[in-house]
Amino acid sequence: MPLTLITRQVGPWGMNSYALLCPQTGDSVLIDPGADPDTLSEMLAGSTPTSILLTHTHGDHIGSLEEMRARLGVPVMAHPGPHVNDFDPRAARHLTDGDSVQVGNYTLRVAEAPGHCADQICFVLENDQRVVVGDTIFAGGPGRTGSAEGFRTTLRTLRSVVLPWPDATVCYPGHGPSFRLGDKRAAIDAFVAKDHGDFHGDATWEM
Repeated sequence: MPLTLITRQVGPWGMNSYALLCPQTGDSVLIDPGADPDTLSEMLAGSTPTSILLTHTHGDHIGSLEEMRARLGVPVMAHPGPHVNDFDPRAARHLTDGDSVQVGNYTLRVAEAPGHCADQICFVLENDQRVVVGDTIFAGGPGRTGSAEGFRTTLRTLRSVVLPWPDATVCYPGHGPSFRLGDKRAAIDAFVAKDHGDFHGDATWEM
């Protein structure tokens, strides 16, 4: 039986918060506590939370971090940074590429995925087809970038991190619906093959 994945859209930007629950032990983790603490608590109902995980530190993903830290009394785990706007998540554990996080009997593997911001990471469910990707990649394009350098970093992340995942991988992004990577692979391949010059900002696979 795989990990149970629960998602809710929270906050004014419709950010996807995720809860992962181990069906054997009842342990759970909360990913990206963006807003609406009561909704976040409801996602974890009947489980034993063990940590709060951050895909990155943009404000829409951390708006209820302090409230949920106080409610749950569990450690926060996040990339060591640099964080967005010098935010300090006061992480009890820093997560870098290849690190693992236990959720009961299951393991999440950390994949660093910079570009959208420097501290962006993905959580790959081991022996599973699902990945919580934050704002690394969406059904319609990659995450927004704030500079040409950031966009070039996004292209490297797409080539070296995302595209090596199998076609059957299902990506769970920070906004919008989940999607199967194989359904987007041709568009992503074409996107990374183009010369985008000094572009940065919001991108779509078709541009």
